[in-house]
Amino acid sequence: MPGAGQFTRALLGIRLGRLHQYPPRAPSVRSVEGPRAAAGSLPGIALVTPSYNQAQYVGRTIDSVSAQDYPALEYVVQDGGSTDGTRELLAACPAGVRVCIEADAGQADAINRGLARTGAPLMGWLNSDDMLLPGTLHRVAHCFSENPRVDVVYGNRLVVDADGAEVGRWVLPGHDGEVLRFVDYVPQETLFWRRSLWDRVGGRLDASLHFALDWDLLLRFIEAGAVFRHLPELFGLFRAHGGQKTQADYSARGAGEMAALRRRQGSRLPGLARRSALHASFLLRHRAADARFAASLRRGRLPAAHETLGKQP
Repeated sequence: MPGAGQFTRALLGIRLGRLHQYPPRAPSVRSVEGPRAAAGSLPGIALVTPSYNQAQYVGRTIDSVSAQDYPALEYVVQDGGSTDGTRELLAACPAGVRVCIEADAGQADAINRGLARTGAPLMGWLNSDDMLLPGTLHRVAHCFSENPRVDVVYGNRLVVDADGAEVGRWVLPGHDGEVLRFVDYVPQETLFWRRSLWDRVGGRLDASLHFALDWDLLLRFIEAGAVFRHLPELFGLFRAHGGQKTQADYSARGAGEMAALRRRQGSRLPGLARRSALHASFLLRHRAADARFAASLRRGRLPAAHETLGKQP
């Protein structure tokens, strides 16, 4: 049952932080239509899928990557020794997918192992129950190619259920580095960064973290002076299902990890009153961005980058 916070967000029209927002329906967006990098200038992208006993979903994850039709892709599926039929499925992976099966110490360790096997200048990971919309990698590559000062790129997400039906969406209002210091709304499956930045912050995810590993990485990016860019397109399909750790582990472990990351920032974190004001402003801008997105769906034209609000470099 949703708690009071979820009920209040629904009442105020806030979609961020909520998963099941409306009855299942066909995905409202099926591909990314933004500008693409020129064929001769495609930067290499390294993408890792950490996998463990997700045979029900991982095939569709891999298919969504193959459907990118991105020639400069290094794609590694790093499996921790699945016993549910995943191995047999991975044995039939399309050409170009590198499968590595070995014991690991959890999700972060699996991602570290997979990324260490790659050398491309752009990086990201895609969990084994999530998917990318066709065209995502081309759009991301175009942004990095056209903006050499930008270190980190991310987009918006659709939320889908176990069957792949759309049940929600997260449309962000733009990047806000102050808000990111105390709450993480960045859709992980849409996140990409430069390897030079990765190396600068240690070249590893913190393998002691089970829930907040992506937020920890983002906070390290901030401390390193990274330039962020949010793009208005829907890049990722985040799958909400009962067995995922996002829902199952938050109360038990995730909240504690996130509190520890806030404490780690010490005086760099705004005071409570300032945080409350910043958060409220961000959510109001999100609601406006979501309304524009809904209007664009009715018109049959998705918003362009210059139509979004928010702080951009």
